[in-house]
Amino acid sequence: MTATLDLWPIGNCQVSALVDRAGRFVWGCVPRVDGDPAFSSLLDPAPRAAPGARGFWEIDLEGCVETSQHYLRNSPVLVTRHADADGNAIEVIDFCPRFGRNARMYRPVAFVRIVRPTAGSPRIRVRLRPSRAWGSKDPERTRGTNHIRYLLDTMTLRLTTTAPVGWIEDERLFRVERALHFFLGPDESFTDDLQASLDTMLDRTVREWQSWVRGLATPVEWQEAVIRAAITLKLCQHEETGAIVAALTSSIPEHADSGRNWDYRYCWIRDAYYTVQALNRLGALDVLESYLEYLRNIVDNAKGGHIQPLYDIRGLAELTEGEAEGLSGYRGMGPVRVGNLAYEQIQHDVYGQIVLSSVHAFADQRLFRPSGPEDFEALERIGERALQVYDKPDAGLWELRTRAHVHTYSAVMCWAAADRLAHAAQILGLDDREVYWREQAAKVHADILKRSWNGDSRAISSTFDGDDRDASLLQLVDLRFLRPDDLQFHETLAALESALRRGADMLRYATEDDFGVPHTAFNVCTFWLIEALWLTGRKEEARTLFETMLARRTKAGLLSEDIDPVTNELWGNYPQTYSLVGIINCAGMLSKPWSDFR
Repeated sequence: MTATLDLWPIGNCQVSALVDRAGRFVWGCVPRVDGDPAFSSLLDPAPRAAPGARGFWEIDLEGCVETSQHYLRNSPVLVTRHADADGNAIEVIDFCPRFGRNARMYRPVAFVRIVRPTAGSPRIRVRLRPSRAWGSKDPERTRGTNHIRYLLDTMTLRLTTTAPVGWIEDERLFRVERALHFFLGPDESFTDDLQASLDTMLDRTVREWQSWVRGLATPVEWQEAVIRAAITLKLCQHEETGAIVAALTSSIPEHADSGRNWDYRYCWIRDAYYTVQALNRLGALDVLESYLEYLRNIVDNAKGGHIQPLYDIRGLAELTEGEAEGLSGYRGMGPVRVGNLAYEQIQHDVYGQIVLSSVHAFADQRLFRPSGPEDFEALERIGERALQVYDKPDAGLWELRTRAHVHTYSAVMCWAAADRLAHAAQILGLDDREVYWREQAAKVHADILKRSWNGDSRAISSTFDGDDRDASLLQLVDLRFLRPDDLQFHETLAALESALRRGADMLRYATEDDFGVPHTAFNVCTFWLIEALWLTGRKEEARTLFETMLARRTKAGLLSEDIDPVTNELWGNYPQTYSLVGIINCAGMLSKPWSDFR
């Protein structure tokens, strides 16, 4: 089966797995989302069940001719139904337990599968073949009466099951005459009744997620799309620390044989800002509060100095980049990268994103921990850093590896740091600091417009004193740097569409970079275009384009980072937070108000 991104995430904000259209676990890392993949076959095109094939978990119905999949309502609990030509059928329920217990959230490093016969006399074969050492080796196994232990490098996983253990170990074909329960988790004895415990975990996990969704302030239109995007963004948060990863995968190419294969299982300050901004609009304040705790530690450790574009989910700074030789890559398109060299880059927009992520906490009285004067003092150090660097070269948000410019987007983000600090000072009643930050913001604003506006092309350039185009300039209104009716923005929008729009898609940029000229469009850039169209009065066009983007989602209702403008095939890491943020923000902006339905 050729690998695709038609994948269904399950998870519990500690671990996750991606389930393919055949119901196989093909990607999932332990003991965290940035760990070694126990399920790695997404990046290994070896035929399933072939000698040496590893990194997957499949429950295969003999003679299967039809498979369908769906999530249980408002949850990341997946139901996969398989049927054969003779009317035999099974149902497989996949989830990672997550629910409140003893005043804490129970979210173990564990995966649960429940197999139920639904028609006839189905026969199945279970193949559980985790990998270790980044897909290069099989783990050692030991067996008990009702369990199998898999000795991985980072932890030992134990499969406890009500199915005959010998048949699972030998990968035998057998008839399913009752519900079968599988718990793959820590190397601990399961002392309770397994069937009753897992059925209870299923019920409590579904209720936990549905209760979370019930608290979301969704727009009246496109609720299904918004809810699915919000649940998946929540899955991208490592709840223990508050970090938010950019995607659940590594090394899905941005387009075929491009070499643009990156490890996205880390917390980018920029991506996390956009995620909390979108979820704030829905009222999911738990994600914000948890992330701010993570972010405050990053700020404290920086001591007013340089802040990296990204950190690991524990807040560690070093993300040395290497290649996993044991995996040949998605559809054989390597390399498979582990780590990300972008942590060494200079990206000045992070200072604005830190303040933008944090300023909400000065105003929102619903939070358990509203921000106060001490938090403001810490953020002022970030603001001062932004003032120092806004007009200095950096790698930019597109993370160019071999060149640097003074990027307008980075400068605008630094301006936003000063502007929002003035708002925070006003809320706190710090009149002198409000005046100071307003004055600084005004100076930076004027300098950015002077240095970025190109009178010959009648457009704002993406670099100072240049004449370049990139889609980040679509954000100038959302960031409140320009008003929607500003002529300079309208002229810039026209220039961006002329240079970067390809029908229903928006490129990041169309110039050659470290790897040549990009071939795919960046999905979030199209969502930024939709917002710009709406804000400048082209509302029907915006709605049409938004519906087009929704139609491109996978069957799970999700998007990856990139899309081929010709074939509409999805590329890049998946599910990508940027793209899901675009769904939420555009739905909120374009939707009819709830008052229309009252």
